[in-house]
Amino acid sequence: MNVRETPTVKKANRQLHSRGELQSEIEEHRDSYWHRDERGRIETAAQAESFVERVGFAACMLDSRHPGPSLYVAVCGRRDAVLPRKVHKDPETSVTWSLKDELLRRGRVYYGKLPRGKSMFLAPRMIPYFKTLWGVSRREEPRRLTGPARAILRVLRKEWEMSTAELRADSGVTDRKDFTTAIDELQASMIVVPTEVIYEPKFTYLWGLAEERFAQQLQQKVDRSTALREVARCFLDGAGMTIPGELAKVTGLSRPDAGLGNRALVKEGHAVMLSPGTYRLAGFAKEVDA
Repeated sequence: MNVRETPTVKKANRQLHSRGELQSEIEEHRDSYWHRDERGRIETAAQAESFVERVGFAACMLDSRHPGPSLYVAVCGRRDAVLPRKVHKDPETSVTWSLKDELLRRGRVYYGKLPRGKSMFLAPRMIPYFKTLWGVSRREEPRRLTGPARAILRVLRKEWEMSTAELRADSGVTDRKDFTTAIDELQASMIVVPTEVIYEPKFTYLWGLAEERFAQQLQQKVDRSTALREVARCFLDGAGMTIPGELAKVTGLSRPDAGLGNRALVKEGHAVMLSPGTYRLAGFAKEVDA
């Protein structure tokens, strides 16, 4: 027995079909932009640098269970890449770590633990915006940095580059946990970055000042509203569409700040708000009627 579709049922079916097409288009856009397909798979340091330059910012070792671009997923070249439990035996994990080490040495893209302890790569063009949102100026250091962080910073400003062991000894921050917390604090403040990884005779990082490598970008003055808008733009250009909480989770922004950035894109016509917290690029398939 055939059931005649009412106008209401027809409209609902059209909406479901349109939403499905839009979601498929978004995922294909992300596959291309974030190198989640075999054709875009990352294999060399030069390719990894080009990837960071294109996406603007990317995680290092996050897999497909986390939103946003990731070097690991780009190395795998597939949408459903998941880190194995035994990462030390995984060839794709090994390639990703090797590329990360090489990018540190080359120093052409920014790398460090940024908001909420997220290890991220930044394209140089994005550094001024992240510095505005999370950086600590020299004038603010006495008020915003802890004592151990300031002790480490005093040593680095004299020596410029030191290994972990040397820096712990010279700064007096000898407790391993306290040192790690202070180094993470300095990275999150965009003051200190790892500059090299050494494996022999034992594993250690070399640490240096971010301004030594990215002085021009860190000196640029950008107001907060512009920074929020441009971080939101950078993510939306690659994501195609963002859902509630996604931008905040990827970048470390608060949800209200992420909303300010996305709404600024709507105001200039770069994005369309589909519903509260959900935005898509204005160039994608036309909106589905509510």
